[in-house]
Amino acid sequence: MALWIQAQQLQGDALHQMQSLYGQHFPIEVRHYLAQWLEAQPWDAIDLENQQDEFKAKRLLDGLIQELQRKAEHQMGEDGFLLKIKLGHYATQLKSSYDPCPLELVRCVKHILYTEQRLVQEASNASSPGSGPVDGTPQRYQQINQTFEELRVMTHDTENDLRKLQHSQEYFIIQYQESLRIQAQLSSLASIPPAERVQRESGLQSRKSTLEAWLTREANTLQKYRQELAEKHQRTLALLRKQQTVIVDDELIQWKRRQQLTGNGGPSEGGLDILQAWCEKLADMIWQNRQQIRRVEHLTQQLPIPGPTEELLTELNATVTDIISALVTSTFIIEKQPPQVLKTQTKFSATVRLLVGGKLNVHMNPPQVKATIVSEQQAKALLKNENTRNESSGEILNNNCVMEYHQTTGTLSAHFRTMSLKRIKRSDRRGAESVTEEKFTVLFESQFSVGGNELVFHVKGRVPFVVPDKVLWPQLCEALNMKYKSEVQSDRGLSEDNLVFLAQKAFSSSSNNPEDYCNMTITWSQFNRESLPGRNFTFWQWFDGVIELMKKHLKSHWNDGAILGFLNKQQAQDMLMSKPNGTFLLRFSDSEIGGITIAWVAENPNKAGERMVWNLMPFTTKDFSIRSLADRISDLNHLLFLYPNQPKEEVFSRYCTPPNSKAVGDGYVKPEIKQVVKVENDSMLDTEGEFDLEETMDMARQVEEFLRQPMETQWSGQQS
Repeated sequence: MALWIQAQQLQGDALHQMQSLYGQHFPIEVRHYLAQWLEAQPWDAIDLENQQDEFKAKRLLDGLIQELQRKAEHQMGEDGFLLKIKLGHYATQLKSSYDPCPLELVRCVKHILYTEQRLVQEASNASSPGSGPVDGTPQRYQQINQTFEELRVMTHDTENDLRKLQHSQEYFIIQYQESLRIQAQLSSLASIPPAERVQRESGLQSRKSTLEAWLTREANTLQKYRQELAEKHQRTLALLRKQQTVIVDDELIQWKRRQQLTGNGGPSEGGLDILQAWCEKLADMIWQNRQQIRRVEHLTQQLPIPGPTEELLTELNATVTDIISALVTSTFIIEKQPPQVLKTQTKFSATVRLLVGGKLNVHMNPPQVKATIVSEQQAKALLKNENTRNESSGEILNNNCVMEYHQTTGTLSAHFRTMSLKRIKRSDRRGAESVTEEKFTVLFESQFSVGGNELVFHVKGRVPFVVPDKVLWPQLCEALNMKYKSEVQSDRGLSEDNLVFLAQKAFSSSSNNPEDYCNMTITWSQFNRESLPGRNFTFWQWFDGVIELMKKHLKSHWNDGAILGFLNKQQAQDMLMSKPNGTFLLRFSDSEIGGITIAWVAENPNKAGERMVWNLMPFTTKDFSIRSLADRISDLNHLLFLYPNQPKEEVFSRYCTPPNSKAVGDGYVKPEIKQVVKVENDSMLDTEGEFDLEETMDMARQVEEFLRQPMETQWSGQQS
């Protein structure tokens, strides 16, 4: 009962939508007088696709009839007499309509209750914006499916009304022809004797008058039927457009956004099966309504009756064509994107797909898709529907492909397997813009014939990746974290402290408060065009260097939490000075791309009793290709505890290379390189207080060359 009370409080369009749920198929009076009984029944327990549940549906129908009859019997008084007759009539009518198919009654009532609930919920959310339901995927999907059920019932309802209109019009035409026959008989009476003529004329005139009065009334009724049917189609198309907006402008756009993020390390965008199923349902229902509207147009042409229906039908035709056009053009998508970076003379692939699948008979005339490459300026012009005179910015080989319909999967797609960029025409670059910053897009074009060439649409699908001029810092943080985790293949992402460090680097700021950066924007120039203060590289070049170093050599150590990484020299010093001598940490170098340094706390050899933090010159990919980080740390005996207090053996020993001192078969001993740091005075420190390892590494290379020489005579007996 509570739902019906709330439904009666709806206003405006919502109230109109609620009222349109009812009619001869289910009178609103039945809903009103049996509200409590209707809302208490287990309608959802019946599976409409299971014929075995028809017995349950029949019991609900019988219960409904009994309730109506009981309600009718209890009506008293003058007003009650009329209601008694009306409710009794509804009981007979519903039994007649649904007794052969009780599942249809269940479908009808479920649709009514679902729609009322949706309208009440929408009204509640509109009045209390903060009290809406949590946006969970299952709930969104349930709402979409409920709307489809609502549309199915509405389309079924208009189909029934259209048949009734057709039958009524056919009977009207028969009666109209009868009136013409009577008129012809009256005209022929002039040739018969007057006495007989008067007698026959009187009867014919009486029949003519009665028939003409009926035709006049019936013409008004037909016009009313046409008007009501057109208004129902208006409501159906409005809901279809709303449903299409949810699917195409919300769900599909979200899929495209996920697809964008996969190029930056985001999770998989997910399959398109659910989206295609929805798009196919939309296509089916839109086309059914279009065919219904066309049939109504044919009926009005057969029997023109002056009134507003013709204008309304023209409007409906334009609306449904517009909806079909929007569906077809927006569901032509790039399922598999081309690479983000294209090289000339290098093969690449891409796949485009039409999500209406085998509906609308598009596949009966297999469309051909053409791929071209256009500049950013041309792409923007295309989005604005400006004429680009079919210009391209290069030449792609193997750029034509026919869309194929795959019967087993129901997909209609074109797979470009061996495209190749033969040449590219670059624009004149100005200022600091480099060749790597010039953006192009691969444009896919085709022409679709819908419904056996009834409608033809020219469609274009383009790569959706867009590089904005500036973004909010939190947005960039999300992208950097996603990229880092993906490239390093780690579940350990960037912490809030890491992101604050990056913000300090990007904005040349000293603030440690994350809130200070929430509303700051970073431009493309700050990101990857302008060098960092005092450096010859950009923010992105530095961050990308960190990623390359980590994924090639230090992934395991990052996952273990052994690398703090995102710290500056002062932060490292502050952290280490409170720890025992020999405590060390690993941080990324500020001065070198793709460098990592070891900072540790130890005695100052120049001042007795004083401690200081030492920093090794950064290691890079080149260094780790010679000797691993774990081996280097193992070599340095003065490194004892990984910050804050872990013995280094617990952290790094499992990654160390086992020692090898045995001779090999050809009489040579495999050389070993050891990391050595000679601490005598500060002569080995660079201008930033970092150790210069060139001397120690030269010594290591000399040892290597020495060990490669043949062994002395005491080993000669073992040589082959």
